[in-house]
Amino acid sequence: MINEERVILMTKLASYEANEGKRASKISRYFRGDYVSVHLLKGWISITMVYVLLVALRILYDFDTFMENLYKMDYLAFAKGIIIWYIISAVVYLVAVYIAYTYRYMKARKGLKRYSQNLKKLGSMYNR
Repeated sequence: MINEERVILMTKLASYEANEGKRASKISRYFRGDYVSVHLLKGWISITMVYVLLVALRILYDFDTFMENLYKMDYLAFAKGIIIWYIISAVVYLVAVYIAYTYRYMKARKGLKRYSQNLKKLGSMYNR
């Protein structure tokens, strides 16, 4: 005879495995610190590349003015401004990356814990 409660639980388990379970199992292979650190490193590389491209595009956008003022400008102040804005943008972006990937890790662990509890519940249903 078909147990309706068992079928519902098996359907939930299969749905989780097919959708969120794949991503959660990949995430759970890491420790939280390792998972977040890898994505922080990727984020730092990304923000550095994007910032360099944006500075280059900004200079190219107003290249005539830049070339006219090339000998008049204070190079130290110019470099200082670029570095300060890089540090500010990198810190803001990396904090956002840290928060996002910590949340994803915690959500995946919570989902796997619930999945494990449902598997135990299903096993106890079969033992009855």
